[in-house]
Amino acid sequence: MTSKLLTVDPLRCTGCRKCEVACTENHQGMRESPRSRIQVMAGDTREGFFLPSICQQCTDPPCMAACPKGAIYRDAAGERVVVQRDLCVGCKMCVSACPTGAMGFDPDLGLAYKCDLCGGNPRCVAACEPKALSFVDPHNLHVARMTESAAKLFGVVRRQAA
Repeated sequence: MTSKLLTVDPLRCTGCRKCEVACTENHQGMRESPRSRIQVMAGDTREGFFLPSICQQCTDPPCMAACPKGAIYRDAAGERVVVQRDLCVGCKMCVSACPTGAMGFDPDLGLAYKCDLCGGNPRCVAACEPKALSFVDPHNLHVARMTESAAKLFGVVRRQAA
C-alpha cells in the first residue's frame, strides 16, 4: 500500500527542531508555529534524548473512522491519510481518536490538521541534519541500521585483531 515510510531514529535526534520549522514554513508560510505536523518531544534533556512524533499513516486510521463528515481519507495512491479541509467541521473527534497524538487542531481556522508527507517529499526529512528522520522504502527499512551495525562490529573485530 504505502510506497515509502517516514521513520524516526531517536538516537540521532538532537532536539534542534529544524524539522518543525521546515514543516510550518511549508504548510503555513511561517517559521514559528505551535501547529507543526511534527513535534519534537524532549525526554531527559540531560541525557540528550529527544523524540520526533509523527503521524504513522495508519493502515486502518482511527482518525478516519472517527470523522463524522468523511473529511479524512486515504489518497488515491494509498500512501497517505489526508484531511480534506473543506469537509472538516472542527469537531475534534479525529484528534481524540488518534492513538499517537499526531492529529492537531487549529483554533484560528477551526480545522483539524495532520502530516500529509508534503505530497511525497517531506520537508522535515530534508531539514534534519543529524538524519534522525528518513523517508524510505519499507523493504529497505532496516538496511541502514544493519549497515551501521556491521560497520561497528567490523571496527571492534579489527581493534581486537590488532
